[in-house]
This record gives sequence, structure tokens and C-alpha cells, in this order.
Amino acid sequence: MPLSMNREVFITCAVTGSGGTQDKSPHVPRSPEQIANSAIDAAKAGAAVVHCHVRDPETGVPSRRLDLYREVTDRIRDADVDVVLNLTAGMGGDMVFGTTEAPLPLKVAGTDMAGAAERVAHVAECLPEICTLDCGTMNFAEADYVMTNTPGMLRAMGQMMTDLGVKPEIEAFDTGHLWFAKELVKEGVLKEDALVQLCMGVPWGAPNDLNTFMAMVNNVPDTWNWSAFSLGRDQMAYVAASVLAGGNVRVGLEDNLMLERGVLATNAQLVEKSVTIIENLGAKVIGPEQVRERLGLVKRPSVVG
Repeated sequence: MPLSMNREVFITCAVTGSGGTQDKSPHVPRSPEQIANSAIDAAKAGAAVVHCHVRDPETGVPSRRLDLYREVTDRIRDADVDVVLNLTAGMGGDMVFGTTEAPLPLKVAGTDMAGAAERVAHVAECLPEICTLDCGTMNFAEADYVMTNTPGMLRAMGQMMTDLGVKPEIEAFDTGHLWFAKELVKEGVLKEDALVQLCMGVPWGAPNDLNTFMAMVNNVPDTWNWSAFSLGRDQMAYVAASVLAGGNVRVGLEDNLMLERGVLATNAQLVEKSVTIIENLGAKVIGPEQVRERLGLVKRPSVVG
């Protein structure tokens, strides 16, 4: 695809994630109130989209509890700032094997395998404008952990999302994930105007070198909208790289805890820094209404009940 700089950029803030970062920074939100407040602050700083996981309020451990999602959703929708809500649907496919000589049975601690309907239950309940669809199975940095998303599971989840009127955000951690996502569009599981997030530098997916990044970008169909991010100290570099390559950007504490070396960040500070980079490149940061128009989204009211 021919590349041209994106002059009208939307920012997604990934607010808390599902990694074990809850004890590494006091700014990583745990409770629904903390997650919602951090998302609202990010929106006020310039994020048009907030991408939310939930955590156990006491321990900070990632959770799939429906009541936590409902509280986060209502708090964000009732806030005095407008923002597009993007809920994760990536959990429920965690498989942790035993030792290399005895991989089975799977370890109870860490393994969390759920069916398609259960993995999408909070999406059906809360009806966010966007939810994520991790479009492949992948080894992560942990020795015996596999993020498991079979083709059959992804077809089932993707169809449920489409039928609910919630736009899937394809999470592509490698080129093969884009290949399968295009197959889902071809099969009619996902719509032609798909949305994709290019996830760079996540061990052991696509490394965050520019050659690999451009291979990912060049595999995104012209009719799709896309964003990209990288982890840690490369987060802000990929703000610039994504804009220059024609995409949108994602920042936030899910992917990076630091504002600069030795300085822990808040979500709002990361968004503010990305706004500065985007505007210094000569581009404009757009808001949630323009994002809804671009992506074909419909704003939802608060959850009733």
C-alpha cells in the first residue's frame, strides 16, 4: 500500500492491561473507580478511545468479573467527558503448561480457558463501541504460557461481536494474525471496514524493528483503519512511526509505565506526551465524534439495571 502521513490522528489509551504491573507503579489503576477515573483523565488529555481491562480491586490481579466491567462502563459513560469505549475480550484463553518433561496436566494457577460466549459475556452486557479480538495463538515471554485463540474460537467470537453491533479491534501480534483476520473478513465474520491494532515488540510476536513494522503496515488492506504501539521505552517512538506510516496511535500504562527514565507516568501524562509528538509532526489529534464517524460507531447509553 502507498504510504502517506496521517494528518488526522486518534489516540487510544490502554488504561491498565492484564499484565503483572499492579505492584510496579502506584499509577496502575485497580478498582473500577480508579480505572474509570484514569480513563476519564486520559480522555481529558486528548485520548479519543480508552481500552479497558478490569482487575480485582484488592489484589490488582486481572479479572473477567462482569460486575467490574459494568461499573467501569457506567462510570465512564456517566462522566463529564466524551470518549469511545473499547473493552478487552482477550482474556479466557490463557494456557499454562507443566514442565517440559510433563507438560500435562495444565497448571491450575494461571490457566484460564473459557468458551466463546463466556469470553464475550461482558461485551454483550455492556455493549462497548469497540472490543478487542486477539487474532491468533502466541507464545509470550513466560516459559510455559500460551495465549490461545484457535481459528474456530476466533470465528465464533468475531461473529458474536459483529452480531452485537460491537466493532472488533483486531489485535495483530504478527503477520500471520493479519492473514487470518483478512480471512475472517473474506468469510463475512468481520466487516470490510475492519479496525486493527498492530502490536509491536511483544515477546514472542513481531519484533519492533522498522522493517517488521513496515511489513505489518503493508499487509493492512486499504479499506481498514489501523493503529500501532510498542512497549516500554519505544512507546513514544512508535507514536511518531505510526503517524508517519499513515496510522493512529496507542499509548498507556498497559504497555509502558515510564514517562522518561526514572519517572513513573500516569495515563494522562502519556497521552499528553503523545499529543505533543503528533502536533509537532504537523498532524491534528481528533476527538471521539470524529472517530465514531470514521469507524461507523454508535455511542451507547449507560447500562440499565
